[in-house]
Amino acid sequence: MIIKVDNLSYKYEKENVLEHVSMAVPAGAFLALVGPNGSGKSTLLKLLLGLLRPQQGTIELFGRDIRSFKAWDKIGFVSQKANSFNSGFPATVFEVVSSGLTKKIGLFKFLRSEHRKKVMKALESVGMDAFATRNIGELSGGQQQRVFIARALVSDPELLILDEPTVGVDAQHVSQFYDLLYMLNRKLKITLLLVTHDVGPITDKTTHVACLNKFLHFHGNAEEYRELDDKELSSIYGHGVQLISHNH
Repeated sequence: MIIKVDNLSYKYEKENVLEHVSMAVPAGAFLALVGPNGSGKSTLLKLLLGLLRPQQGTIELFGRDIRSFKAWDKIGFVSQKANSFNSGFPATVFEVVSSGLTKKIGLFKFLRSEHRKKVMKALESVGMDAFATRNIGELSGGQQQRVFIARALVSDPELLILDEPTVGVDAQHVSQFYDLLYMLNRKLKITLLLVTHDVGPITDKTTHVACLNKFLHFHGNAEEYRELDDKELSSIYGHGVQLISHNH
């Protein structure tokens, strides 16, 4: 298993935000972690990234307890903050993506030929190689997000975690964005964990879905999730909700 969570609970002071959560993400999966605001998604994400330490239960990454896990270069991360990137920052698309190699080659080190090829390959994989010399601030929100995915991919991660990646992306490009994630998962065989509150487009592309609202209310394959009726979904989200497919 790429990720294995067992009986995980976490609380801030006296408030329980996660209770007895158990889930697993096999290699090659595309898991959507969904839930309403305040459901504990952000806390679980911080725990998976090692930013918080488990208070109860265990987390394993690539078969190793997270407390002793060191191979963080196996994990790529695209944060929600990428959408609020300073558009005035004077950097080209190539430079932004090459910054993803800093851990491997060191700070202020010159890129060698093989590094430049890796940057262009990452850009090509997200369809942005033609924009390599453009300033990052000249791109649309959707294009910028593709660049940030390329930055995460340039270090060849086996797991890519994305936190609300379509925030700030205009609606007409959301479908194309999910097509891109589908391609990365199916063709490049990258395991994906997508954190989102949008129940609509996820089941057309994902292999598995996990519904979190303090407890893990559902964890199974996408087909099983599509079979949930509106009443069952509403009980998870705490309000009326309908599953709308974005498949065209």
